[in-house]
Amino acid sequence: MKKIVLNLFAVAIVGLTVVACKSDVKEAKTGEAQTVAQNTEAAKFKADAASSMIIWKANKIVGGHEGTINVSNGVAEFEGDKLVGGTFMFDINTIACTDIPADDEANGKLVGHLKGADFFDVEKFATAAFEITKVEGDNVSGNLTMKGIKKNVTFPATVTVTGDDVTILSETFTIDRTEWNIMYNSGKSLDAAALGDKMIKDDVEIKIVVKAKKA
Repeated sequence: MKKIVLNLFAVAIVGLTVVACKSDVKEAKTGEAQTVAQNTEAAKFKADAASSMIIWKANKIVGGHEGTINVSNGVAEFEGDKLVGGTFMFDINTIACTDIPADDEANGKLVGHLKGADFFDVEKFATAAFEITKVEGDNVSGNLTMKGIKKNVTFPATVTVTGDDVTILSETFTIDRTEWNIMYNSGKSLDAAALGDKMIKDDVEIKIVVKAKKA
């Protein structure tokens, strides 16, 4: 199987193209947090923080923004070529906006707002976590924890094993941000008609990319 080589820049560009252009994005199945299985015999693959990330896109009534959040550390667990578990931590302080030039004042203003209490509140909740609970066929389920709230989500993903290297690449899917208490300018918390074009849609598009090497 041909080895997939990805770096931060390439992943962001390719991933954002997929997120921006895909029109049939499905909402991830969401439910109560599930027990995380202990796979003591599984082979461990350590995530590469430089090329593992969440690629996100949030839409308003008019326009929107997109960007990335990097993995700080993580381990994927395999039995042979089969993904059986794993835990990944995401550093919310790395949140970046990629649709506004980095040196533009508007970029810093937006990122600062996203880190603030209206959104992720990084002073209290500096990290997010994803713990794999089950893998069935192409579907990966896991507990996603943000702002101290843990929900189980299921989404399709492609897993590629090439020697000591692993790539886990989800399809683009959506989650309802309000389930993790990210309520800013949501029609669920404020009057949608009054918000007008300032209303931010609850469904956020997500793509997960993990590159890992055998520990």
